[in-house]
Amino acid sequence: MHSATQTDRPLVAITGADGFIGSHLTEHLVHGGYRVRAMAIYNSQGSYGWLDTLPREVMEHVDVRLGDVRDARSVRELMRDAQTVYHLAALIAIPYSYVAPQSYVDTNISGTLNVLEAARELGTGRVVHTSTSEVYGTARTAPIHETHPLQGQSPYSATKIGADKLAESYHLSFDLPVVTLRPFNTYGPRQSNRAVIPTIIAQIAAGRTEIKLGDTRPTRDFNYVSDTARAFQAVGEAGSDVLGQTLNAGSGREITIGDTVKLIAETMGTQVEIKQENERLRPEGSEVMRLLADHQALQRLTGWAPTVPLEEGLRRTAAWFTNPANLARYRVDQYVI
Repeated sequence: MHSATQTDRPLVAITGADGFIGSHLTEHLVHGGYRVRAMAIYNSQGSYGWLDTLPREVMEHVDVRLGDVRDARSVRELMRDAQTVYHLAALIAIPYSYVAPQSYVDTNISGTLNVLEAARELGTGRVVHTSTSEVYGTARTAPIHETHPLQGQSPYSATKIGADKLAESYHLSFDLPVVTLRPFNTYGPRQSNRAVIPTIIAQIAAGRTEIKLGDTRPTRDFNYVSDTARAFQAVGEAGSDVLGQTLNAGSGREITIGDTVKLIAETMGTQVEIKQENERLRPEGSEVMRLLADHQALQRLTGWAPTVPLEEGLRRTAAWFTNPANLARYRVDQYVI
């Protein structure tokens, strides 16, 4: 356990703090004046995941608890005395959800139930539940408003729909102070290379000129990680109008995967060719072909708006990945599901 200091800071809890977005949110909230109790998944190495890379001056305000969101007691102890819990812990890799769907039910649905039950028992002031744009499936209308139909096009998205509905039910049934944030495709430093932007950047940073990818036709709405972290804080601090709401956080800009490759190559000053690999393709009915966010509700209720253009976000991300110490953490030549 890492002891926190300056206990006069308000205490918040974060599940999944050891992950990509969770570690950025931890850092962001510390800079915002909070003390963070952070759950990192238990492992025999005693690793805190990406929290291990944060500066000492940040970690002085972080109390790390090794635990598991699937364990109700771990969750309850994490959340005790916290004014807000940011629930980010989840299994998120879509291809792995085809292989191990039960683990997604256990983590994404049962884990969320543990957070909601703990909040109900402890009287937690606010639960910020994390959704995903994948719950919409391929856009039927665009930009995608929060009222868009939900489509379970992968076991992953189906479990996130289930988790979202559990959160909704606890607000309606027990008046639990829940708000659901639905980020679109977040990217940035520290992201796993199972995601498309790190896959592209890591291959180029390692000197590859032939980039291995799946389908390049789908469009995505990419949002830089600092903007996503700001969105979490915005809904965590907003007035009671956000309670019971589900709110999109996206850039409002749509780009194909193919054009994203071209933009990254231009940013990194190189030319590349794309090689499509069948193992990287989703089943035809499972691929989400179009995502584009309507974030007007979040902006209206909290004042949040994206601030980092895609070109600038890609420049920052590429700069991080081209640091040899960072690139060494990635298996560039291996398809990561």
